Amino acid sequence: MRVHPGDLDLYRHVNNGVYLQMMDVGRSNYLADVDGARPLARRGWYPVVAASTVKYRRPLTLGQRFELTTRVLGWDPRVVYLEQVFTRHDEHVARGLVAARFLGRGGERVPAPDVVALLAGDLPSPALPADVLAWARAVDVAAR
Repeated sequence: MRVHPGDLDLYRHVNNGVYLQMMDVGRSNYLADVDGARPLARRGWYPVVAASTVKYRRPLTLGQRFELTTRVLGWDPRVVYLEQVFTRHDEHVARGLVAARFLGRGGERVPAPDVVALLAGDLPSPALPADVLAWARAVDVAAR
């Protein structure tokens, strides 16, 4: 990806809200990459962000190229936890954590293991990193 003029704030670096928009695009691309869009749509299931946080280490400025990598860290009965990492020339720029919940057409919550089973088979969740577990408890999205 590349930083465009509309991505910048008054201080001429990427606006924090733009990072969140880029993360939205990254998650949509991830669902497309795992061929998940159609199976989810057939069931009327769609993802929503239950919580997110971003830690910034380096700024991105006009014209700079960067990469955004999205990966699933694991899930619990309620949400799927994703990590989204921004890098530029192999330097860490920012790290986002996202707790994604899935809803059905009527607004009902879809258990995360059901979504994972649909998209990847009946798999156990990998162990979540300690910092992700602590964050999930702190923002009250962890399974109770």
